[in-house]
Amino acid sequence: MGGYFGVVSKDDCVNDLFYGTDYHSHLGTRRGGLAVHDGAGCTRFIHDISNAQFRSKFEQDVLKLKGRMGIGVISDTEDQPLIIGSHLGNYAIVTVGRIANAAELVRKAYSLRSAHFSEMSGTEINPTELAALYINQGATFAEGIEIAQNAIAGSCSMLLLTDKGVYAARDKLGRTPLVLGRKPGAYAATMESCAFPNLGYEPFRDLGPGEIVRLTPEGVETVALPRSRCQMCAFFWVYYGYPASTYDGVNAEEARYRCGAALARRDPTPVDVVAGIPDSGTGHAMGYALEKRVPFRRPFVKYTPTWSRSFMPQDQPTRELVARMKIIPIKELIQGQRLLFCEDSIVRGTQLRDTVRRLFDYGAREVHMRPACPPLIFGCKFLNFSRSKSELDLAGRRAIKELEGQEGPPPPEYSQPDSPKYREMVERIRHRLGLTTLQYQQLDDLVNAIGLPRERLCTYCWDGRE
Repeated sequence: MGGYFGVVSKDDCVNDLFYGTDYHSHLGTRRGGLAVHDGAGCTRFIHDISNAQFRSKFEQDVLKLKGRMGIGVISDTEDQPLIIGSHLGNYAIVTVGRIANAAELVRKAYSLRSAHFSEMSGTEINPTELAALYINQGATFAEGIEIAQNAIAGSCSMLLLTDKGVYAARDKLGRTPLVLGRKPGAYAATMESCAFPNLGYEPFRDLGPGEIVRLTPEGVETVALPRSRCQMCAFFWVYYGYPASTYDGVNAEEARYRCGAALARRDPTPVDVVAGIPDSGTGHAMGYALEKRVPFRRPFVKYTPTWSRSFMPQDQPTRELVARMKIIPIKELIQGQRLLFCEDSIVRGTQLRDTVRRLFDYGAREVHMRPACPPLIFGCKFLNFSRSKSELDLAGRRAIKELEGQEGPPPPEYSQPDSPKYREMVERIRHRLGLTTLQYQQLDDLVNAIGLPRERLCTYCWDGRE
């Protein structure tokens, strides 16, 4: 997916920009970029971070940057920030989200006969450049951003670095977060509020869906009011979001404790140990263990100094290698135990199947799995959720195809935990993964754990409701 950080300051902003952007490294593994305005124009650096950490790639560049305004991005799409020249003036832009109707927007742009794209990767058009093309149709930056937001299906939050300040715009349905922070002489905008504390910023408000503001060293000006409808991606509290971050007033780690507690209240299974699949299942497992009063242990530990995330590498063999090498089992905590693991979710299940096999190889008596969200059976249409090319990569959707004997939209019963079809699907997944038992979180419990009204959340990947 990706994340970004923007800052304006009465003094040099480069250190805050560098570290603030780095606090989004858990959201992307492909590209990193920084752009700084020095009063005369923008200086930009972009690097491939697929095999190196953001900080190591940019630590020399930071020494060359000076300025009081800047934007940075960690991305899983193409190069950014982009520097754009237009009738609005020169500006740098970063975006996060997914332009689901990109092909249609490109066709419309070409129909004007004056449009062109230069930031190409093979035949792929850079989505950030596509967003900029529509922004440039406005008479002002605010009008142009609204034109782009109205044209884009999916989601597109963005930061623009201009001569007059940094524009921050949350996507029109608020699917991704955007938080404002301040400290004496400086203002910042970020996706992850965990970027603020160690840099001395105090978060003071979330942008609403579709809201646009302009940040200057003197303050924050609202240039487009928030829209009424919000569909924040609930998966931020389940997995994406960093534990120290708070979205729309709800802290991710607290929500995960409540998720785990909800799983425990519905589960009569006797076990010896509760654990989390590290690290994204840890908060859920702690909530489960506290509610159930069962010991919390770490029968796996993660080796992170040299091994990257396994969720994002594009090819399956690489994902499996990374997952296996970085998670180290502790035989003394596994042998002879009835183990219950909490996991944020089961996406494909490929890595999890190998993990379960290793647990039994190390002498586990039983292995129970409790995902913190319902079965994923619809591919996300709004964010770059994963590298999956097909919905059939999802463990739930694959099980449905086997049970139904054909592809196509799944019957609604598969989203209803009391239905026979749902139970058959879960049993099929359990058997494939080699688990003793498998019990998913119920959607109502997840929504209650987050604590926001259901109509303010996007739950499409679980129930298909837009």
